[in-house]
Amino acid sequence: MPRVKGGTVTRKRRNRVLKLAKGYYGSKHTLYKTANQQVMKSLQYAYRDRRQKKRDFRKLWIARINAAARLNGLSYSKLMHGLKVAGIDVNRKMLADLAITDEKAFAQLAEAAKKAVNN
Repeated sequence: MPRVKGGTVTRKRRNRVLKLAKGYYGSKHTLYKTANQQVMKSLQYAYRDRRQKKRDFRKLWIARINAAARLNGLSYSKLMHGLKVAGIDVNRKMLADLAITDEKAFAQLAEAAKKAVNN
């Protein structure tokens, strides 16, 4: 049986990795071994950060809602509890957007939450 050389397959695989490593610093974008290590690490970071992004945005929304709630004389937890008691179902993303873009609407929600908590 004749020997089969797999050079084209190997080169294709290496070029695919080097293409993914485009823009990396130093030898990480030129040498296959270091590029492959960095690409594998980068893919791990990407997988992890797709999940962390959701946490980070939730933290940001909560910080924005808390700041706006305190301007209206409430803490974040009292605002959220008041909205739940009042039966107002608005998610944190929309509340944070309202806190920044439409302060009057947020103030109305805060008042409704205050009334619900006091009753």
